[in-house]
Amino acid sequence: MNDRPLIPLPVVLGPTGSGKSELALRIALALRGEIVNCDSLQVYRGFDIGTAKVPAGERLGIAHHLIDMIEPVQLFTAGDYARLAEAALREIAGRGQVPVVAGGTGFYLRALLAGLFPGPSRDETLRARLERREENRPGSLHRILKRLDPAASARIHPNDKNKTMRALEVRLIEGRPLSALFERGRSALTGFRPIKLGLDPPRELLYARLNARAGAIFERGLVDEVRHLLAAGVPRGAKPFESLGYRQALQVVEGTITLEQALESTCLETRRYAKRQITWFRKEHDVHWIPGFGDDARVQAQALAIVGAFEIT
Repeated sequence: MNDRPLIPLPVVLGPTGSGKSELALRIALALRGEIVNCDSLQVYRGFDIGTAKVPAGERLGIAHHLIDMIEPVQLFTAGDYARLAEAALREIAGRGQVPVVAGGTGFYLRALLAGLFPGPSRDETLRARLERREENRPGSLHRILKRLDPAASARIHPNDKNKTMRALEVRLIEGRPLSALFERGRSALTGFRPIKLGLDPPRELLYARLNARAGAIFERGLVDEVRHLLAAGVPRGAKPFESLGYRQALQVVEGTITLEQALESTCLETRRYAKRQITWFRKEHDVHWIPGFGDDARVQAQALAIVGAFEIT
């Protein structure tokens, strides 16, 4: 029987634009910590402006892990994230430092903390067939998924082809819906005690901040960044180009929408995304919800008080 005390693990979660990075930095500074990214886009190299990565010069000397680690064309799954993030947590803790997880990708966080079910391996023949169907009839895969696994289709955005294809692949191979397999044989993270800190700013203020941030990323050169990525050989079908801001900037580069339309679309879809994140995180257990933004000194003090109650040494 392992009698070792659990290692406290601060986890900063919340919707996009709520100040997770700022709060994580403050916690890491106070606790001799290092930050482990939990954002599914910040893992990609070259996608900087639109993903709100903290620039290297603004990280206050705090080590960041799982950022800029893979090429845009590489396949990277929640399972990959969970495996690499767990290794990072154990390596950081092994050096006597405090790992601090921060990010808004709820599925990645759940994969890390609760584990994933051991689903079937990828079937490349089946995937090729599904890919051809989607190319011939865009949107057809999500419509099929809605019929075969309504619960999974409700969680997966129609534009997320990769998740849609995986859910269909599981349904067709297993003969059971993805949603029915989630709890089968999960392997939860051991040795750590997650301290979940949820940022909960007022909705209207959050939306105003998101609108302002969308304008700022375009002003800082998001469209030029997309042009540079394309010129460097990143294919337009790369996964990160499906994300908010990048999808619109790519359309500007291709001349299908104007810059003004891109900004309007990004603002609208980012607000919708934030709402979905809030809904997801509200289902998380044992979250210490803190009203306000992560760059607010009062919020930071409250978060540190909560973490301190778990006797981090």
